[in-house]
Amino acid sequence: MTRRHLLLSSTAVAAALFSCFAAPLALAQDNTGQPIKLVVPYAAGGPIDVTARALAERVRESLGTVVIDNRAGAGGNIGADAIAKAAPDGLTIGIAATATHAVNPWLYSKMPYDAGKDFAGITQMVRVPNVLVINAARAEQLKINTVADLIAYARANPAKLNYGSGGNGSAGHLAGEMFKQKAGIFALHIPYRGANPAQLALLAGEVDFNIDNLAAAAPNIRSGKLKALAVTSLEASPSLPGVPPLAATSATFSGFSIDTWWGLVAPAGTPRPVIDRLNKAFVAALNAPETKTRFGALLAEPVPTSPQQFDAFMASERAKYQQVVKASGAKVD
Repeated sequence: MTRRHLLLSSTAVAAALFSCFAAPLALAQDNTGQPIKLVVPYAAGGPIDVTARALAERVRESLGTVVIDNRAGAGGNIGADAIAKAAPDGLTIGIAATATHAVNPWLYSKMPYDAGKDFAGITQMVRVPNVLVINAARAEQLKINTVADLIAYARANPAKLNYGSGGNGSAGHLAGEMFKQKAGIFALHIPYRGANPAQLALLAGEVDFNIDNLAAAAPNIRSGKLKALAVTSLEASPSLPGVPPLAATSATFSGFSIDTWWGLVAPAGTPRPVIDRLNKAFVAALNAPETKTRFGALLAEPVPTSPQQFDAFMASERAKYQQVVKASGAKVD
């Protein structure tokens, strides 16, 4: 082979390699007529869907059109699986949440995706504290004004307390079991078909306490129908002045932290330059004052991160919930 032929051949190989790696990057950078699809593994109208749509609007100038694709079902597994199996070209991304990427891997006997291997983090989006609430009338009747009062009553009256949740393996169930374990008390778990029926049961006095999402519980706390005893985040919530973090109520609950969170992921194998560009656009959107105001109305705190930080956070959450799910005995077959 002549030197000229060798040079031409090497140039052709280099060009081919460049096209292979540049193609997905070009798709993510120039998506005119090729909108980015953002898969939300839950039904339209909920807090996750609302925040996803808000961000989609804010990144329009930097990323082009972002279309929301709601894929609800199987506790979020259907939508998460759609993200995992999409082409890693930056044109399909989606939401990773507490359930889909921390709880479900231990709750479901068979999973269609690997939460630890099939995704590449882009950025965490938000966290929402959970809150330990008791029926206000019941609290007055039993003279329960603090977490210590609740624990003291449970110890003095074995098997008389119960608590509700949105179902076996739900965030409220797992948080309740973790609370019982730390406190060394017993309270009967009563599962309902969703968080709203569980809250209605609490309001009706069918159950004594719940650990609920703050966004869902706040209106009834403000109206005086529910009494908030503690939030389950490490820090107090500015939305509930005077309500302490559970971790601060006693050494028993040191480090106790169960928040509801969600963020953005891409399929594993998405090129790093694409991930970085998506991260830059969405972090800027999360840091915008308008986003903070809009999310604040949902009691959701924006928490933009690097892709590496979000990957590490999801791994730590999976490790935490592995123990919590095991202790609860919850299983979905």
